Amino acid sequence: MKTRIVRIGNSQGVRLPRPLLEQSGLGEDVVLRATPGRIVIEAARAPRAGWADAAKAMHAAGDDAVLDTPAATRFDREEWEWR
Repeated sequence: MKTRIVRIGNSQGVRLPRPLLEQSGLGEDVVLRATPGRIVIEAARAPRAGWADAAKAMHAAGDDAVLDTPAATRFDREEWEWR
C-alpha cells in the first residue's frame, strides 16, 4: 500500500488505514525505530511480559532447581537470633 507523509500539526506523519491496523494487531502503545530507509512500528511489550508463563514451563520441565548450594555466612553462624 502506497501513501504519503503528511503534515499533522507541527509534525509529519502517516495515516494508517483501519484495515491495515486491524490486520497488524497493533494496540494503542507502539515502539518506533528508524533504520536507513525505513521506520518500523512494533507493538510495545510490557516489561517482563511472558515471564510467568516461562517460569511455569521451567517448573513443569524440572528446570527450576537451585544451582548453588546454600552456604552459611558469619552472620548466620554468629549474629542471627531466632526469637
